[in-house]
Amino acid sequence: MLRKTLSLSLVIIAALLLAACGGNATQAGEVPPPPTNALATAAAIVDATISPEPATATAAAPATLPPPPVVTPDVTAAPPTPEITPTPDTVVLAAEAAAFAGRNPMTGEVVADPADLQRRPIAVKLANAPADYTRPQAGLNDADLIFEHWTEGSVTRFTAIFYDTVPPTVGPVRSARLIDLELPAMYDAMLAFSGASVGVNQRLNASDFSDRLLRATEPGFYRTGDTTKPFEHTLYIRMADLWTAVEAKGLNTAPRFGTYNAFSEVAPPGGAPAGKINISYKTEEIEWQWDAAIGQYRRWMDFKEHLDANTEEQVTVSNVIYLTPYHVNDANICEQINNGVCAALSIEIQLWGSGPAVVFRDGQRYDVTWNRVGRNDQLTFTDAQGNPFPLQIGQSWIQLVPGYIPNSLTVTP
Repeated sequence: MLRKTLSLSLVIIAALLLAACGGNATQAGEVPPPPTNALATAAAIVDATISPEPATATAAAPATLPPPPVVTPDVTAAPPTPEITPTPDTVVLAAEAAAFAGRNPMTGEVVADPADLQRRPIAVKLANAPADYTRPQAGLNDADLIFEHWTEGSVTRFTAIFYDTVPPTVGPVRSARLIDLELPAMYDAMLAFSGASVGVNQRLNASDFSDRLLRATEPGFYRTGDTTKPFEHTLYIRMADLWTAVEAKGLNTAPRFGTYNAFSEVAPPGGAPAGKINISYKTEEIEWQWDAAIGQYRRWMDFKEHLDANTEEQVTVSNVIYLTPYHVNDANICEQINNGVCAALSIEIQLWGSGPAVVFRDGQRYDVTWNRVGRNDQLTFTDAQGNPFPLQIGQSWIQLVPGYIPNSLTVTP
């Protein structure tokens, strides 16, 4: 009798979700055809996040944990950028606002049209598992920054930040996590997502950027209509239309950054050879290989080339950045309920303060320190002397990995 009751409940819930999450019809040619041999969804491994004494489905109200206050960073002179011997044509950008006239502060790249820097960045939440339903994602090579993080099922999810480039489509779009309380504040961005658990949704609504939330009912979101995939993996965004919606809200204004990274075309001294980088999330394996011909790292995911669905080209970045900030279960927010009990708590990734990091650029490894003191500060990096560490000009992929995963980083010269 209980099994029949649960089945009926699931049918009702699914019907409600279908009514609430519908989008516009797809336009021809926008999303590549789905895989023809979609596999069954892999069973989630939740051993690292299961509460020893499962809580009931009724979670404690998260009002006891208000969002952190907005911290206006003090304007101080940046420490000097490490000494680099440039040629007359070498680009070296100091870690200060004045260095980025006509350049994207997230990448250091010159923008084709300076007017593009006057629009608001958009952070988009992207799925990454199960592979047959989510990969290849659309728009990865057009993102300025991508943060990859662990979720409660021991699988990863992305938050991709778009600023000076407008890809035709981005997706599949999925639900937000606690890390998304931090990233829009760091980059003064909108947040586009499909939904969130009750607890995360309450935190987002109470955040200092609650007016910058973009849910699936906004213009620009649409469903592909692909019946070979579960419904939750069919939500995509037409980015030009979404930026138009941001403009209509009166929010499409230039971002204000609290801090800046240094950039340099010339690799700083002191690096160690790093031709191949392997990063393990227990159930998912990432590999980056240095390609000297293009001056970037190429990405593999679970032993397959990781592609951008918009172009069918392999994902490449100029900087791969490995961090192990504290990952803490939030006892007030349940992300997965099995048979009426909480099987997996939401994970708070504490991306504030400072800690050790590894930056990979130009086929070299550099051990540095990551920093974020003010709430509205970008993630920045310093060397052993406390000077700004320069990133290579171009896109960066930030790997946020729990420190309790053993042997999560392997580097091969």
